[in-house]
Amino acid sequence: MAAEIVNPRSESKTGDTGNEGGAEPLDSFDPAFALHRGGKMAVQATVPVRDKDDLSLAYTPGVAKVCSAIAEQPELVHDYTWKSSVVAVVTDGTAVLGLGDIGPEASLPVMEGKAILFKQFGGVDAVPIALNCTDVDEIVETVVRLAPSFGGVNLEDISAPRCFEIERKLQERLDIPVFHDDQHGTAVVTLAALRNAARLSGRALGELRAVISGAGAAGVAIAKMLVEAGIGDVAVADRKGVVSAQRDDLTPVKQELAGFTNKAGITGSLEAALAGADVFIGVSGGTVPEEAVASMAKGAFVFAMANPNPEVHPEVAHKYAAVVATGRSDFPNQINNVLAFPGIFAGALQVRASRITEGMKLAAAEALASVVGDDLAADYVIPSPFDERVAPAVTAAVAAAARAEGVARR
Repeated sequence: MAAEIVNPRSESKTGDTGNEGGAEPLDSFDPAFALHRGGKMAVQATVPVRDKDDLSLAYTPGVAKVCSAIAEQPELVHDYTWKSSVVAVVTDGTAVLGLGDIGPEASLPVMEGKAILFKQFGGVDAVPIALNCTDVDEIVETVVRLAPSFGGVNLEDISAPRCFEIERKLQERLDIPVFHDDQHGTAVVTLAALRNAARLSGRALGELRAVISGAGAAGVAIAKMLVEAGIGDVAVADRKGVVSAQRDDLTPVKQELAGFTNKAGITGSLEAALAGADVFIGVSGGTVPEEAVASMAKGAFVFAMANPNPEVHPEVAHKYAAVVATGRSDFPNQINNVLAFPGIFAGALQVRASRITEGMKLAAAEALASVVGDDLAADYVIPSPFDERVAPAVTAAVAAAARAEGVARR
């Protein structure tokens, strides 16, 4: 269903160019600016305030009864406020899309976009929160203080390695789901697509050796999830080559990564690791030489997910790979986080989960993969974000997994 425009933007005032120097208005020639004028979202009431009786119920004196009840029984906040249906989308603007550290104000269009995707694809309300601080403890303290208003926290576009520490500290201090989508959303969708690619080729995950380009937030999370799911082996490469225990320049995060990946003990460059590999997963940008792709195993899978320029262009990848995926919407098999995070939060909120577990993420990946069903093909290993079966399948699977793992509170 297309989103309904509930807050039409007013026309620009005469002389308001949206640009300095009296130039032509930005949105007079660029549809992106035209769409964003006035923002992409608004707050709507869910109850009417038509007369004094409505006012006395929605606000004073009626609201005092509800406040007093919640003060006596704090768990009632989930029933009588928006808390159990709203997520905070929190960023510090340090790793925004492919734009990098552009600051909190410039990040707001992305956070608004994330919020409307929550609503459109998962029925979950979300509030963009861009913080004017980058210190780990300041961010954690700020979010902890904001948390009573929300049922969950989606961390977004926070640079590595700080994002790992921020998520961990918030998970320790809060009893609501905290989820860094750049890590786990990407990992869930990648695993779902890989499960189906393996099924298409008649192989099990345990028979595959994967190589990941990029040891940032997404690369680390994908590696962890593939290992949890039973991948045969996975090696991760950063700018200096394959992450291995033999290197003496690893950060604590990469030291941990070296401990559970690369069972084959591969050292050296990404290109060397790709020789004979079954899977390439790109979350780093840059370009992988064609000869390195050609050296992969027969029937390999290439998931080149950098935007806007995949690490391996699909035209090149198709020469050697049985299944090709990208992060772009103009090629088949788009690895898009919107397939995961709305349903994951919807499922977690539905059962008032205290956290999002590895089991819940694995369940989300399995549910997402199952949507493809018998329509599985080389150009269809992952469903479209607009497939209306996606969010309900993920929501149900996550809710069931939360109950099974004992983190559901209803």
